[in-house]
Amino acid sequence: MNLRPAMLHEPPARPLIQSSEADSYSVIAGAADAGLVIVCDHARNAFPPGYGTLGLPAAQLRRHIAYDIGAEAITRQLSAHLGVPALLTHYSRLLIDPNRGTDDPTLVMRLSDGAIVPGNRDLTPAERQRRIELYYRPYHRAISDVLDACVATGIAPAILSVHSFTESWKTVPRPWHVGILWDHDPRLAAPLLEALYGEGDLIVGDNQPYHGGLEGDTMWQHGTSRGLAHALVEVRQDLIRDDAGQAAWSKRLARVMRQLLDRPDLQPAFRRSRPQISSR
Repeated sequence: MNLRPAMLHEPPARPLIQSSEADSYSVIAGAADAGLVIVCDHARNAFPPGYGTLGLPAAQLRRHIAYDIGAEAITRQLSAHLGVPALLTHYSRLLIDPNRGTDDPTLVMRLSDGAIVPGNRDLTPAERQRRIELYYRPYHRAISDVLDACVATGIAPAILSVHSFTESWKTVPRPWHVGILWDHDPRLAAPLLEALYGEGDLIVGDNQPYHGGLEGDTMWQHGTSRGLAHALVEVRQDLIRDDAGQAAWSKRLARVMRQLLDRPDLQPAFRRSRPQISSR
């Protein structure tokens, strides 16, 4: 047998979450044993065929009521920087909000920040259930499948959810540049807050501008219920409306997360030896 010497020392290939596309979500490829999965619940302001714009003018769809401005770009770039898998929704939160429990009254909004949503005003129970089955459950099943594949490597992943928030609410300015939302599990949230405070140039919100304790939301379903470390990061939208801001914040968050995922106390599974996360 004539093997090149270098082949005898090549490390085994790392397990990979493959990229895939479905109607209501995308999976971005990444290492299954990297210790992190990123999710983006409000990535886009689109609607499936047959729904038009739910009767809203185009200007309303450019507002935060339809999606989290800048969040998709940060998610994609952060995934690329760290080499970790990510999942993103395709359709507007006005169709159905993936970051709510199915029994939450705000799952489908009839009125959002002063805007009446005509296509939701007379929502029937049958239509509500149809949206759950077609545009809500497939996304959450995909998250569960990716997490299962990651756990199977022996490295239990932390979950980071990427969102953005408006720079003011009802004319009141919001001072925070970034907020970390969490509930009862501080394993990721506490060191993430500490690292962001340590940046020295940020006003950081601890459960600001929202609180992370919402039963039934994405972090509850996939973090709390499974015992996986998790946190939700909210970046102020005026900082990430353009390409430059999105690139700057994705690099900042990648630098911070790269340091945190080497902490031995994040999860017991991280105490074992594992390959280093990409430094791209």
